[in-house]
Amino acid sequence: MIRKYIFGEPFETEAVVEKIQEEKGLPSHGEVSLEKGFTITCHMEENDIVYGLGEANRGINKRGYCYVSYCTDDPYHTEDKRSFYGAHNFIVVSGSNPFGLFIDYPSKVTFDVGYSDQDVLTISCERADLYLYVIEGESAYDVVRQFRRIIGRSYIPPKFAFGFGQSRWGYRTETDFRTVADGYRKNRIPLDMIYMDIDYMQDYKDFTVNKDNFPDFPSFVKEMKDRGIRLIPIIDAGVKIEEGYSVYEEGVERGYFCKDEKDSEYVAEVWPGDTHFPDVLNKEARKWFGDHYRYLIRQGIEGFWNDMNEPTMFHCDPKEEYKNFYHCVDGKKIRHDRVHNLYGYNMTRAAGEAFERIEPGKRFLMFSRSSYVGMHRYGGIWTGDNHSWWSHLLLNLKMLPSLNMCGFLYVGADLGGFGGDTTRDLLLRWLALGVFTPLMRNHAALGTRQQEAYQFGDTEDFRGIIETRYRLLPYLYRVYVKAALEDDMYFKPLAFAYPEDGFAKEVEDQLMLGDEIMIAPVYLQNAGGRYVYLPERMMFVKFWKDGQHSEQILEKGHHYVEVALHEVPLFIREGKQIPLVPAAQCVEEIDETEEELIGSW
Repeated sequence: MIRKYIFGEPFETEAVVEKIQEEKGLPSHGEVSLEKGFTITCHMEENDIVYGLGEANRGINKRGYCYVSYCTDDPYHTEDKRSFYGAHNFIVVSGSNPFGLFIDYPSKVTFDVGYSDQDVLTISCERADLYLYVIEGESAYDVVRQFRRIIGRSYIPPKFAFGFGQSRWGYRTETDFRTVADGYRKNRIPLDMIYMDIDYMQDYKDFTVNKDNFPDFPSFVKEMKDRGIRLIPIIDAGVKIEEGYSVYEEGVERGYFCKDEKDSEYVAEVWPGDTHFPDVLNKEARKWFGDHYRYLIRQGIEGFWNDMNEPTMFHCDPKEEYKNFYHCVDGKKIRHDRVHNLYGYNMTRAAGEAFERIEPGKRFLMFSRSSYVGMHRYGGIWTGDNHSWWSHLLLNLKMLPSLNMCGFLYVGADLGGFGGDTTRDLLLRWLALGVFTPLMRNHAALGTRQQEAYQFGDTEDFRGIIETRYRLLPYLYRVYVKAALEDDMYFKPLAFAYPEDGFAKEVEDQLMLGDEIMIAPVYLQNAGGRYVYLPERMMFVKFWKDGQHSEQILEKGHHYVEVALHEVPLFIREGKQIPLVPAAQCVEEIDETEEELIGSW
């Protein structure tokens, strides 16, 4: 049961695509106050679990902390942080009468989930102009499925996007990219993508390529693709102010950039220096910006990642600056801070809509840093500029089902950590989790230790883990497509699969993947294994190097399992099977006719 309530004059975010009749009066779940903006207060029972909020801090159960939904560029994801890159305002209270709330409001929303009062959920925002959706269901899982249905089908990437990708801020020239390709191919470590960070551009200008470093870019793109490797360039939100730069001149001429209070183009400082922000909330401007992706697509590019689209700006307090520029939406001037959470969503929407015009029916790889519910229909996300910290490996694991609840299925983190210097064991353990995440990308920052998989001496352990991804890849892709088509989850908390199991409700470091398997990565430094809880009898499988694996039947209950650094563990449910294929150097070389089934004992 879904009920829709309208307060004030909401901005149309287009997060919800299903038509739902407005309810009159106030919702029965919680008390609504309109005295200072909007507040809804709900009582929680002692054992209620609270799910949702997508890209948010801490655990799968959100109870006990305060979260602020306001897209924020902050790479230091410590436990005290309340805002990350995404804004996903869907929350589920799981108890005797499960219900969910979606606050469709494009600016700052605060979720006090038992933080001020352990038994009270309080959701508040500055203005009472919003859509409130109240969803009742038989279980938390049922509530999530209903929500997923009304927000529309999740993005489905091309199959190559499930291959392994290598990225680093600092790859500048054809030689740099060839060196990476050679390093992987020489060591027989599978690789499908190399990402191009900001240095491939001419002076950090969107939709340009540095001619000195890439004198014949289409030929270079083809050269890499002939080796089974696709180049995936970054696109930033800011457009450089420079006479003679066509994107800048077109945007000014047509009035497609955000404006300041005096109706002049707003100026911010980002990587290129002084920049303008395309007004992607304006339909005409969104189409114009999206059409520029054609420049790189015509040169053979089949995927992109959108960045800096909170939007980020340097040398200022962005939260203050967000009050200083405006969008033009259907002829109305709207201050940015009032629709702030929609910017990254609409930048990626611009690309997704353009792909259909440029090459109808073709799937492109697309993911973004900043997002709002609704963007999940156009692309995935990566979880931003994390660090080479063991705590971020665990945070990555716990964030996955919450993102799925909000529609984001194509997700992943910077494996090994973006900032700081990774270690061999941290990267191996993180890759072993990345085997199962739809986006599997190793990404590092300029000035950090080289962390390509061939940089740590003996490469056999790295090759074995990444080959495991390719052995499982056809199965993982099928699970993903099924979840997208059926408005389901790829990753689920154990409690969703075992709702009557008290232990399962407390487990946050193990996840169900599809209907067949459970994953339980090792995430502690120097650990030779880990404790797991099995809600039912399962087959414990460990994948080794050279295509080998072990199988062991474990009974329901608590176990300590040994997992060496070179091993990838998973658990298969009784009566279920999963297919394996021989490893390959890239997705296009996978032979799915040679499937081997394991499980179903």
